[in-house]
Amino acid sequence: MNLIGTKKIETERLILRRLKLNDYEIAFRNWCSNPNVARYTLWNVHNSPETTKELFDMWEKEYENNDTFRWIVELKSTHELIGTIDVASKRFLPFGTAEIGYCYGEDYWGRGYATEALKRVIKYLFEEVDVEVIFADHMDKNPNSGKVMKKAGMNYEGTERGRVLDRDGIRNDLLTYSILKEEYFNNIDFYN
Repeated sequence: MNLIGTKKIETERLILRRLKLNDYEIAFRNWCSNPNVARYTLWNVHNSPETTKELFDMWEKEYENNDTFRWIVELKSTHELIGTIDVASKRFLPFGTAEIGYCYGEDYWGRGYATEALKRVIKYLFEEVDVEVIFADHMDKNPNSGKVMKKAGMNYEGTERGRVLDRDGIRNDLLTYSILKEEYFNNIDFYN
Protein backbone atom coordinates (compact mmCIF):
# COMPACT_ATOMS: atom_id res chain seq x y z
CA MET A 1 0.00 0.00 0.00
CA ASN A 2 1.19 3.52 -0.82
CA LEU A 3 0.59 5.97 2.00
CA ILE A 4 0.80 9.05 -0.18
CA GLY A 5 -1.73 11.18 1.65
CA THR A 6 -4.29 13.58 0.27
CA LYS A 7 -3.58 14.80 -3.23
CA LYS A 8 -5.76 17.15 -5.25
CA ILE A 9 -8.06 15.21 -7.56
CA GLU A 10 -10.81 16.37 -9.91
CA THR A 11 -13.96 15.20 -11.61
CA GLU A 12 -16.01 16.80 -14.36
CA ARG A 13 -17.75 19.15 -11.89
CA LEU A 14 -15.70 18.95 -8.69
CA ILE A 15 -12.31 19.73 -7.20
CA LEU A 16 -11.31 17.57 -4.24
CA ARG A 17 -8.45 19.17 -2.34
CA ARG A 18 -6.92 19.46 1.08
CA LEU A 19 -8.96 21.66 3.35
CA LYS A 20 -7.42 24.81 4.75
CA LEU A 21 -8.15 26.41 8.10
CA ASN A 22 -9.73 29.43 6.44
CA ASP A 23 -12.35 27.13 4.84
CA TYR A 24 -14.05 26.75 8.22
CA GLU A 25 -16.50 29.66 7.91
CA ILE A 26 -17.98 28.37 4.66
CA ALA A 27 -18.09 24.82 6.04
CA PHE A 28 -19.91 26.07 9.14
CA ARG A 29 -22.44 27.94 7.01
CA ASN A 30 -22.94 25.25 4.33
CA TRP A 31 -23.13 22.06 6.41
CA CYS A 32 -21.60 21.95 9.89
CA SER A 33 -24.34 24.10 11.48
CA ASN A 34 -27.25 22.30 9.80
CA PRO A 35 -29.14 19.83 12.03
CA ASN A 36 -30.52 18.05 8.93
CA VAL A 37 -26.96 17.30 7.81
CA ALA A 38 -25.80 16.14 11.26
CA ARG A 39 -28.92 14.03 11.84
CA TYR A 40 -27.42 10.82 10.45
CA THR A 41 -23.81 11.39 11.46
CA LEU A 42 -21.88 10.57 14.59
CA TRP A 43 -20.94 14.22 15.20
CA ASN A 44 -23.02 16.95 16.78
CA VAL A 45 -24.18 20.01 14.90
CA HIS A 46 -21.71 22.89 15.35
CA ASN A 47 -23.22 25.69 17.41
CA SER A 48 -20.55 28.25 16.52
CA PRO A 49 -17.97 28.85 13.80
CA GLU A 50 -15.31 28.40 16.49
CA THR A 51 -16.24 24.70 16.79
CA THR A 52 -15.70 24.23 13.06
CA LYS A 53 -12.47 26.23 13.20
CA GLU A 54 -11.09 23.97 15.96
CA LEU A 55 -11.97 20.87 13.93
CA PHE A 56 -10.41 22.25 10.75
CA ASP A 57 -7.28 23.26 12.66
CA MET A 58 -6.91 19.67 13.92
CA TRP A 59 -7.66 18.21 10.47
CA GLU A 60 -5.20 20.52 8.72
CA LYS A 61 -2.43 19.38 11.08
CA GLU A 62 -3.24 15.73 10.29
CA TYR A 63 -2.01 16.29 6.72
CA GLU A 64 1.52 16.00 8.14
CA ASN A 65 0.82 12.25 8.20
CA ASN A 66 0.75 10.45 4.86
CA ASP A 67 -1.98 8.14 6.12
CA THR A 68 -4.49 11.02 6.10
CA PHE A 69 -6.93 11.00 3.18
CA ARG A 70 -9.38 13.88 3.61
CA TRP A 71 -10.76 16.17 0.92
CA ILE A 72 -12.94 19.24 0.95
CA VAL A 73 -15.25 19.20 -2.07
CA GLU A 74 -15.47 22.34 -4.19
CA LEU A 75 -17.66 23.08 -7.19
CA LYS A 76 -15.54 23.88 -10.24
CA SER A 77 -18.11 26.29 -11.63
CA THR A 78 -18.44 28.57 -8.57
CA HIS A 79 -15.66 27.41 -6.19
CA GLU A 80 -18.33 27.00 -3.51
CA LEU A 81 -17.40 24.46 -0.81
CA ILE A 82 -20.11 21.82 -0.55
CA GLY A 83 -18.80 19.10 1.79
CA THR A 84 -16.08 16.67 2.74
CA ILE A 85 -15.12 13.09 1.93
CA ASP A 86 -12.41 11.10 3.68
CA VAL A 87 -10.98 7.85 4.91
CA ALA A 88 -12.95 8.11 8.12
CA SER A 89 -10.88 5.75 10.22
CA LYS A 90 -7.21 4.84 9.97
CA ARG A 91 -7.62 1.67 12.03
CA PHE A 92 -8.25 -0.46 8.92
CA LEU A 93 -5.47 0.97 6.72
CA PRO A 94 -2.78 -1.48 7.95
CA PHE A 95 -5.01 -4.21 6.49
CA GLY A 96 -5.32 -2.48 3.11
CA THR A 97 -8.89 -1.44 3.89
CA ALA A 98 -10.32 2.07 3.68
CA GLU A 99 -13.49 3.16 5.46
CA ILE A 100 -15.10 6.10 3.65
CA GLY A 101 -17.16 8.86 5.22
CA TYR A 102 -18.72 11.87 3.55
CA CYS A 103 -20.89 14.84 4.40
CA TYR A 104 -22.51 17.42 2.13
CA GLY A 105 -24.52 20.57 2.62
CA GLU A 106 -28.26 20.12 2.27
CA ASP A 107 -28.42 22.60 -0.63
CA TYR A 108 -26.26 20.17 -2.66
CA TRP A 109 -28.19 16.94 -2.04
CA GLY A 110 -29.78 15.14 -4.97
CA ARG A 111 -27.48 16.57 -7.63
CA GLY A 112 -25.08 13.63 -7.98
CA TYR A 113 -22.12 15.41 -6.35
CA ALA A 114 -21.70 12.83 -3.58
CA THR A 115 -21.66 9.95 -6.08
CA GLU A 116 -19.24 11.79 -8.38
CA ALA A 117 -16.82 12.48 -5.52
CA LEU A 118 -17.09 8.94 -4.11
CA LYS A 119 -16.36 7.38 -7.50
CA ARG A 120 -13.25 9.54 -7.85
CA VAL A 121 -12.02 8.73 -4.34
CA ILE A 122 -12.56 5.02 -5.02
CA LYS A 123 -10.42 5.37 -8.15
CA TYR A 124 -7.69 7.21 -6.21
CA LEU A 125 -7.62 4.70 -3.36
CA PHE A 126 -7.44 1.64 -5.64
CA GLU A 127 -5.12 2.99 -8.34
CA GLU A 128 -2.77 5.26 -6.40
CA VAL A 129 -2.94 4.16 -2.76
CA ASP A 130 -3.34 0.47 -3.69
CA VAL A 131 -5.91 -0.49 -1.05
CA GLU A 132 -7.60 -3.87 -1.34
CA VAL A 133 -11.08 -3.06 0.05
CA ILE A 134 -13.17 0.08 0.42
CA PHE A 135 -16.30 0.17 2.58
CA ALA A 136 -18.79 2.64 4.00
CA ASP A 137 -21.77 2.53 6.37
CA HIS A 138 -25.00 4.46 6.64
CA MET A 139 -27.85 4.52 9.13
CA ASP A 140 -30.97 2.68 8.00
CA LYS A 141 -33.01 5.89 8.31
CA ASN A 142 -30.73 7.55 5.73
CA PRO A 143 -31.28 5.38 2.64
CA ASN A 144 -30.10 8.14 0.28
CA SER A 145 -26.55 7.62 1.52
CA GLY A 146 -26.85 3.96 0.53
CA LYS A 147 -28.04 5.04 -2.92
CA VAL A 148 -24.85 7.10 -3.29
CA MET A 149 -22.74 4.06 -2.40
CA LYS A 150 -24.62 1.82 -4.82
CA LYS A 151 -24.41 4.38 -7.65
CA ALA A 152 -20.66 4.59 -7.02
CA GLY A 153 -20.32 0.84 -7.67
CA MET A 154 -20.32 -0.43 -4.09
CA ASN A 155 -22.24 -3.57 -3.12
CA TYR A 156 -24.52 -4.08 -0.14
CA GLU A 157 -22.66 -6.29 2.30
CA GLY A 158 -24.88 -6.55 5.36
CA THR A 159 -26.62 -4.90 8.29
CA GLU A 160 -25.27 -4.37 11.77
CA ARG A 161 -28.42 -4.29 13.87
CA GLY A 162 -29.00 -1.59 16.49
CA ARG A 163 -25.42 -0.38 16.17
CA VAL A 164 -25.73 3.40 16.66
CA LEU A 165 -28.00 6.05 18.16
CA ASP A 166 -29.36 8.89 16.06
CA ARG A 167 -29.83 12.49 17.28
CA ASP A 168 -33.17 11.52 18.88
CA GLY A 169 -31.56 8.71 20.88
CA ILE A 170 -33.22 6.05 18.72
CA ARG A 171 -31.23 2.94 17.85
CA ASN A 172 -30.39 2.57 14.17
CA ASP A 173 -29.07 -0.26 12.09
CA LEU A 174 -25.91 0.35 10.09
CA LEU A 175 -25.94 -0.86 6.49
CA THR A 176 -22.54 -1.62 5.02
CA TYR A 177 -21.48 -1.36 1.38
CA SER A 178 -18.10 -2.31 -0.04
CA ILE A 179 -16.07 -2.80 -3.17
CA LEU A 180 -13.03 -5.03 -3.66
CA LYS A 181 -10.02 -4.10 -5.77
CA GLU A 182 -10.75 -6.91 -8.25
CA GLU A 183 -14.35 -5.70 -8.66
CA TYR A 184 -13.07 -2.20 -9.36
CA PHE A 185 -10.59 -3.36 -12.01
CA ASN A 186 -13.22 -5.64 -13.58
CA ASN A 187 -15.42 -2.56 -14.05
CA ILE A 188 -12.77 0.14 -14.52
CA ASP A 189 -14.55 1.81 -17.46
CA PHE A 190 -17.33 2.79 -15.05
CA TYR A 191 -14.82 4.94 -13.12
CA ASN A 192 -13.18 6.64 -16.11
